[in-house]
Amino acid sequence: MINPAMIFLILLLAIGFFAKNNSLMIAVLFLILLKVAGADEKIFAFIQGKGINWGVTIITIAVLAPIASGAIGFKELTDAVKLPYAWVALATGIAVALIAKGGISLLQEDPHITVALVFGTILAVALFNGIAVGPLIGAGIAYSTMKIFEWVSKAF
Repeated sequence: MINPAMIFLILLLAIGFFAKNNSLMIAVLFLILLKVAGADEKIFAFIQGKGINWGVTIITIAVLAPIASGAIGFKELTDAVKLPYAWVALATGIAVALIAKGGISLLQEDPHITVALVFGTILAVALFNGIAVGPLIGAGIAYSTMKIFEWVSKAF
């Protein structure tokens, strides 16, 4: 029962506890429960294949909830576009979505990059109270950086 994966999860649980990061603790406890129940082999591959899409869907639901509740409507939208910050936010939202698009393919194609990105995300969540969207955005930034590096390498 105690194997390197379980030890790693317990270490992450402790880091989450000391960092007071509920998201990390809940995620790790969920995975530990699946392992203890013996459902890990069946479910982990499924989660790895669909989890990013689920996460994006849940984040999208959270972002759209104020629209659905009526807290944000057309009046707020028209008021927002009068502010320079709204235009910066709009441009940033477009840029991040386009960057993340490349990240999805990188995460699917290169498991070595995935390990580094996931570990970086774990560190940011546990130690700096970050939010675990890091692997997708990080992969997108890494993908973009690699493409720029390839372009520059070919040019010279």
